[in-house]
Amino acid sequence: MAKSSADDEELKRACEAAIEGTKQKIVMSIRVAKSRGAWGKSSKFGRHMAKPRVLAVCTQDKGQQTKAFLRVLKYSTGGVLEPAKLYKLKHLSKVEVLTNDPSACTFTLGFDNLRSQSVAPPQWTMRNIDDRNRLLLCVLNVCKDMLGHLPKVVGIDVVEMALWAKENTTTVVTKQMDFQDGPVAAVVAEKDLKVTVEKELVSQAEEEDMEAMLGTYVMGIGEAEAFSERLKRELLALEAANVHAILETEPLVEEVLQGLDSAVSCVEDMNEWLGIFNVKLRHMREDIESIEIRNNKLGMQSVNNSSLIEELDKLLERLRIPSEYATCLTGGSFDEASIMKNIEACEWLSAALHGLEVPSLDPCYVNMRAVKEKKAELQKLKSTFVRRASEFLRNYFASLVDFMISDKSYFSQRGQLKRPDHADLRYKCRTYARLLQHLKSLDKSCLSPLRKAYCSSLNLLLRREAREFANELRASTKASRNPTVWLEASAGSGQTMSNADTSAVSDAYAKMLTIFIPLLVDESSFFAHFMCFEVPTLNPAGSVPNGNRTASHEEDESNDDDLGIMDIDDDDSKSAKNSAELAALNECLRELLDGIQEDFYAVVDWAYKIDPLRCISMHGITERYLSGQKADAAGFVRLLLGDLELRISMQFNRFVDEACHQIERNERNVRQMGVLSYIPRFATLATRMEQYIQGQSRDLVDQAYTKFVSVMFVTLEKISQTDPKYADIFLLENYAAFQNSLYDLANVVPTLAKFYHQASDAYEQACTRHISMIIYYQFEKLFQFARRVEDLLYTITPEEIPFQLGLSKMDLRKVLKASLTGIDKSIATMYKKLQKNLTSEELLPSLWDKCKKEFLDKYESFAQLIAKVYPAETIPSVAEMRELLGSM
Repeated sequence: MAKSSADDEELKRACEAAIEGTKQKIVMSIRVAKSRGAWGKSSKFGRHMAKPRVLAVCTQDKGQQTKAFLRVLKYSTGGVLEPAKLYKLKHLSKVEVLTNDPSACTFTLGFDNLRSQSVAPPQWTMRNIDDRNRLLLCVLNVCKDMLGHLPKVVGIDVVEMALWAKENTTTVVTKQMDFQDGPVAAVVAEKDLKVTVEKELVSQAEEEDMEAMLGTYVMGIGEAEAFSERLKRELLALEAANVHAILETEPLVEEVLQGLDSAVSCVEDMNEWLGIFNVKLRHMREDIESIEIRNNKLGMQSVNNSSLIEELDKLLERLRIPSEYATCLTGGSFDEASIMKNIEACEWLSAALHGLEVPSLDPCYVNMRAVKEKKAELQKLKSTFVRRASEFLRNYFASLVDFMISDKSYFSQRGQLKRPDHADLRYKCRTYARLLQHLKSLDKSCLSPLRKAYCSSLNLLLRREAREFANELRASTKASRNPTVWLEASAGSGQTMSNADTSAVSDAYAKMLTIFIPLLVDESSFFAHFMCFEVPTLNPAGSVPNGNRTASHEEDESNDDDLGIMDIDDDDSKSAKNSAELAALNECLRELLDGIQEDFYAVVDWAYKIDPLRCISMHGITERYLSGQKADAAGFVRLLLGDLELRISMQFNRFVDEACHQIERNERNVRQMGVLSYIPRFATLATRMEQYIQGQSRDLVDQAYTKFVSVMFVTLEKISQTDPKYADIFLLENYAAFQNSLYDLANVVPTLAKFYHQASDAYEQACTRHISMIIYYQFEKLFQFARRVEDLLYTITPEEIPFQLGLSKMDLRKVLKASLTGIDKSIATMYKKLQKNLTSEELLPSLWDKCKKEFLDKYESFAQLIAKVYPAETIPSVAEMRELLGSM
């Protein structure tokens, strides 16, 4: 037998923990299931949901009196037992086993102190008969031993329960008594135990007869075995008496035998019938089983058919083309009033095509003929709509531009500069932006012709606006023309000193860029988003670093920039940078803006003719705009600015080359004396160039300086070679003039400072050569004698030199007499010779000082040489010579 929960010590300990602190002891604890029934009628078993509970029989000692309780414990959410209800067993009046439970494991406990007798008492269901008997036996024993009375027991055979108690209980705690039939396990007087077994099939009269008959016996739960033996003995006595009475007469025996034969015949007939019934029942079971199988198959088929019909309905819903969308896609209008209908139709078409693809459609449907036919029909609708929409948009772009070109009020006119305004054009185009998005999703290849058509149409408008604006800009700008011949030898002084204000020229160029560069960037940005290029978001065109845009224009441009593209496709800003897309975009932008550069070139050429030096200012302005354009989609605008910068550099280099040719033409003059004319003119030119430098123009100007000065110095050297006699005088005068004219600029311009130091070195070299020539010319014999002595010192000793031919002491005295006699006249002659061919009088004092210093250095070397080789000879001392030179 399986272990009962009544023997579960762990359960008992859990119950003791739940009632800890109540001073009650657990006699028995057992698991039950709680449910509800109804009074006065049998309820279906299992009608109400059963709840797990634990019933515990408890006792509590209070002095000499012992109280008994029945506790109901329930499980909390954590699986821990907790007290639920408490019943006093002294109020237990009835124990009833329910007859509607086939297992006989369900019973109710009736208490006479319940407040509401109308509420059905709870029904307790045990796991098996053994558990039920254990609990009820424990409750009855507690009631009899501790409380002195027994409740009414209904629906259970007390004799059977007593027999079960004997088989399953080892000891029963009761008082031992002697009885006339011998000792029994327990003897209870009739007044102590009155148990009535009630059956629904027994009438009240029969119940009273049974009670009267049973009342003649002394019975108790502990005397069940003696009672059973007595009943058996009496039954055997009755049967023996009946058989004896029957067998006393032969007729009665024959009658019994006939009855038995008849009964045997009936039994055989019944056996035959039962065999027939068994066969029929077997056939019926087989038929029922077959019917059930067919019913199951029919039920499964019905379910499958329902699911199939549902799936087919869904598929048919996907394959259905609404008539309003079909009409719109094949023949609807594209005017502004109908654009929303077209967009809705496009959205439906995109969703329908996507719905027939594998991710959205079950792969098992892909090869169905209906799906293939519907997909082909949708493809036909798509191609028809794309063709119609593309044709409409091409014509629409052309008509918009034609309307604007035909209206002269859109362009600059004589006496009035007109700023191009494309706000209305963009507004009208923006109406069809979402349509273009859907065209891209339907057929990406259709965008290429549309982009070309838009570029071709708008290019005509932009070129016309730029041409009219440039023409009026040049016509309305008044500026005096500055000479282009700066360094020509034959140019008059008035030309070189001309200082007319030509700032209006560079201002006009800056105005051209201020108006059109933001416009072109805006157009590039609008085109990139309007035509659905997947490129990063552009920088606002209003951020160009010129600072010349008016507030109203900035407001207009900001309104123009609000294209509404982000409303069309929110994922556009998240698109990855695609090199192929950028290449296609730049190619389209080339078509959109190609040709407009000619009008910018015309303004640059016009400014060059008025003042070539304004190329410096224009170069700086262009460089500033070029550094401000960093967006990828403005690539062609950067190319345009780069071409403009190259054009300006080319024009300026042309001016530099012409000026260099003017310098080189100075070589053609047969005799050049004094300071060449291009030396001071270059200083004036450099001063003017420095005034025009803006931003990054420094490199351009420094390159021009390098070319100018290089050609100037080379030309100086070439001209000086035409007359070697006066070459040094010519060079030192020109290099000195170069330094004097560029002294201030060289302090602030590093490139000119480099050439300033180069001219200074060349000046010093020319001075040294010229002064040495004058000194040697006047004191040739003296220093030639010294040179001969120096040459011999490399091969012989100083003592041997006076004995050499031509270097004797007598020869020395002759040289000294010839050279130093009348030294003051010789020095005066040297000064006059230095002054004779010098055209720049301001250079004479510094040259004469250099000449005296050079002469003293040479004379000091000569004196040291004479003292070393001819120690006995006396010559004028260096101090005397310095005093003599200082007095002149």
